[in-house]
Amino acid sequence: MRSLERSSRLFALACVAAGAATLAACGSSYDPSYARRPRFATSAPLVNAKKDPSFLAYAVPETDLHLFPATRSAEFAVHGVDVSKYQGDIDWEQVKESGVAFAFIKATEGGDRADSKFQYNWAAAKAAGVPRGAYHFVYWCRSPQEEIANFASVVPNEPDALPPVLDVEPTPESKSCKRTLYREEAIRDMRIMLEAMERRYGKKPIIYSSVDFYQSILQPDALSEYPIWVRSTKYHPKVRYGDRKWTFWQYRSDGRVPGIVGAVDQNTFNGSADHWRSWLASTTGLRAAPVAAAPKPALDDRSANKLIEDDPAMLKGSEKGAYEKDGAVPSAAPSGPTPPAAIQGQPDKG
Repeated sequence: MRSLERSSRLFALACVAAGAATLAACGSSYDPSYARRPRFATSAPLVNAKKDPSFLAYAVPETDLHLFPATRSAEFAVHGVDVSKYQGDIDWEQVKESGVAFAFIKATEGGDRADSKFQYNWAAAKAAGVPRGAYHFVYWCRSPQEEIANFASVVPNEPDALPPVLDVEPTPESKSCKRTLYREEAIRDMRIMLEAMERRYGKKPIIYSSVDFYQSILQPDALSEYPIWVRSTKYHPKVRYGDRKWTFWQYRSDGRVPGIVGAVDQNTFNGSADHWRSWLASTTGLRAAPVAAAPKPALDDRSANKLIEDDPAMLKGSEKGAYEKDGAVPSAAPSGPTPPAAIQGQPDKG
């Protein structure tokens, strides 16, 4: 879900002192020597610290990792996408026809930024019949109140929308925000934002978390009363998130979907088609189209050697340039569909 700027730069991870409940920044860029100098320990024990120098703990035995590839996403029936301005002009009718069952759309970031494609994507996805929700990317140097005021000023309160999403990731490469994240403070700020979202939209928000943020801040059960949307592009969530129950899983960030030029994040819902219909009806009042009535979207067809974890601390130097980052849009992208009349002429706020 990271923007192109974030995904094209490898950020340095923060440090948690063993036994302490704090996350402290330690480093400002990707460090090729990290394998020899692990930079923080998590509260979860490493299976083998020498073979897992990236410090992010496995929740299954190392010998069983081959049983949990990200390609197991194909076992799930319901798939969707998440998008931002970096996907350019999306043909939502084609997206719908391809079998995409839901979409999360970037709306805002921090206290004053709005995604320039949000208004178009929000209206066009609905017009095409794709259930959609909005997400806010947290900028840790603005107050929680400013963050959610920005989100509320951009995202309408519509009963048929999916629950709002709070996207939480560490951002130590930010040039304008040098705040060190401490676990208790981060959880406190998140709670303020989540509660404000729920008051505004009448639905329990969803937390989106990267692996590093989860293992440093949220594990094992912080804010577990909220649904969680997890990112894991190499392994099944069981490997990195353990027994934490998840609702959505972002399993790929270099996916291809008809109607979208370039790479796009792909996600799956944790449940059967019947579970999806029940969940969608309970949260939005919408009736889901029968999954069998539309072709499945292109699923994860990567081979084992292409399952690269793009959380930066887990990338090897040789893999850094071998992975097409999410959100890349070719410069010669064709012109997109005409926006619905309801949003033509909307100013670009991003």
